[in-house]
Parts: sequence; structure tokens; C-alpha cells
Amino acid sequence: MTPARHLVVFLRAPRLGAVKTRLAADIGAVAAWRFYRGCTARVLGRVANDARWRTELAVTPDRFAGAGFWPNQRSRIAQGPGDLGARMARAFGRLPPGPAIIVGTDMPDLDADQIDRAFRALGAADAVFGPATDGGYWLIGLARRRPPPRGLFRGVRWSTRHALADSLASLPSHFRIALLEQRADIDDGAGYRRWRDHARECRDASNSGNVPKRSELIKGT
Repeated sequence: MTPARHLVVFLRAPRLGAVKTRLAADIGAVAAWRFYRGCTARVLGRVANDARWRTELAVTPDRFAGAGFWPNQRSRIAQGPGDLGARMARAFGRLPPGPAIIVGTDMPDLDADQIDRAFRALGAADAVFGPATDGGYWLIGLARRRPPPRGLFRGVRWSTRHALADSLASLPSHFRIALLEQRADIDDGAGYRRWRDHARECRDASNSGNVPKRSELIKGT
């Protein structure tokens, strides 16, 4: 029997002033909170109910794992203590056998096709990353043909332009790596304005009957 695919969506409880703090510094706490809630709803609506994988929500802070912010039918876990690397390594280590992918909800156009491409890449690769324009990444996946490597994410400089490079360096040298298309997370005011302008262009094009391709949207370049 082919092992099941696992998708883990990392979420932060949507409390005013506690989400998208870098973005909030540019556009205000209320606007950032509204953006985060809307983005989370869009991403979960697109990827969480797909029958091609099993979806689990990983929540921080831990005490909100049972809160009613998200669809009740989804399995939930607490992310647990530590930095982002420790929490992702824990998630990879506790899942049943099968390839696993972790995403956040910072990319409004994340959809099931992108998740499926990442799982397909793990058919030949040991790890897959979705690079972000700021040097981080919007997706990470492991084939998990064997237990996650020791030292995974050790020494990663999170929230810097080094995050992807450091994460790659933490993997064993024999690992085969697949890279998806580079995309833009929305972490600051500039990224938010680009997304807002693209969304407005898309609405205008839709009203005129000239709808741009998805690849033309939210490139962040």
C-alpha cells in the first residue's frame, strides 16, 4: 500500500496584535489582523479538503489548538516549544509514514495545484522547497523514506535572507533537493501593496473579461 501524503498547515491564533507583526508595523495592527484572517481562510479553503492528502493544522500558541478559529473537521495539533525549526522538525517526526509537506498561510495564492506539484517532486527528491523572494521559503517537504535527519534546521537564521540557504545546509549532503517556483510571502507593507494592486488588477480584468493567468499574479517582482 502506498503511504499517505500528509499536509501540515502551520497557523498562529488570529489574535489582534499577535499576527503579522512586521506587516502591522507598516499598515497597522487591525489591517494586518484582517489580512491574516482572510489569507488563512483562503488557503484552508483551497488546500485543506483535498482528498489527495491528509491535512493537519499545527497551531501556536499551543493553548489555542482547540479554539474555534478554524474548521472543526480538521485534525489539530499544538506546535510545541522552540523556534520554527524545532517546531517543524517535531511535526515531521511525529507524522505517520509517507511524504509530508509543511506550509504557512502567508501566500494568498497558495492552492492545491502547487501542493500537488510539491508531492510529485518528492517522488524523486528527498526534500522540496518553495523559495520566497526574501530568502526564506513558503513550502518545505520531506519524502521521509527514512526518519528525518538529525540536525535538521540546526543553525537556521529565521526571518532573514539566509533562511533557505541555512535550511539547505542543515540537510545531509546526499539529499536530492527539488525547488519549486520562487514566490512572494507577504510580510511587510511593500509586499502587501503589491498583492493589493495585483488583486485589484485581477478584479478589473475579470470585470472586463480579460482575466490574467495565475502565473502573472503576485509574483513580487
